[in-house]
Amino acid sequence: MKKMSRAALIGAAAVSSVVLVSAPAFAHVSVQPEGAAAKGGYAVIDFKVPNERDDAATTKLEVNFPTDHPLASVMPEPVPGWKAEVTKSKLDKPLEMHGEKLTEAVSKVTWTATGSGSDKGVQPGYFQKFPVSVGQLPTDADQLVFKAIQTYDNKEVVRWIEPQQKGQEEPENPAPTLTLSAAADDEHGASGASASDDHKEAAAATSDTSSDSDTTARVLGIVGILVGAAGVAFGVLAGRRRTNG
Repeated sequence: MKKMSRAALIGAAAVSSVVLVSAPAFAHVSVQPEGAAAKGGYAVIDFKVPNERDDAATTKLEVNFPTDHPLASVMPEPVPGWKAEVTKSKLDKPLEMHGEKLTEAVSKVTWTATGSGSDKGVQPGYFQKFPVSVGQLPTDADQLVFKAIQTYDNKEVVRWIEPQQKGQEEPENPAPTLTLSAAADDEHGASGASASDDHKEAAAATSDTSSDSDTTARVLGIVGILVGAAGVAFGVLAGRRRTNG
């Protein structure tokens, strides 16, 4: 029993050491799509911001959008307790989108905490997601790199700006990187999929309504038959009473 207990303790210690060593690799600003981020389409992406400090809150996040593959449409989703500011910059080369030429694109989105006290910002032990709708995603790139700057209420600034080099270890302060999937059959990518889903939901709702109508008609038909039968029975009974009288 003692040998087994020691083995268990050694194993537990080994697992704990792995968790402690691995934890910092995940504790950085990252970006992930909600669903797929297909080339040439639209997507909703989440910037995930964990708080790495025990004695300070994250009160500001600044995300710089790629200039080599500018995105014409960038719309932050409102986040309670935060104010989002979108910054646009002029493009060296105009973009064509839906038949129109665009001379500027979003170059930065900044979120600033608006709460107070313990409700302000991302507190120690918590993380916050900042969703953004973006498009159209480039067709000539496999990933997009977003350089992020995280600011704490003690004035500390952490710059997540180092790109991941292929074949090398993850840098100390890696920049959030969005991996793009293969282009969707629909030219609008994620938006097309959403529209398709909406169409299916509408069709299902119509089917449900039709089914409800059929059920109602059947119930009314049965009730009518029962009422008719009751009327006939009452008539027969009344006739017998008159005859007997």
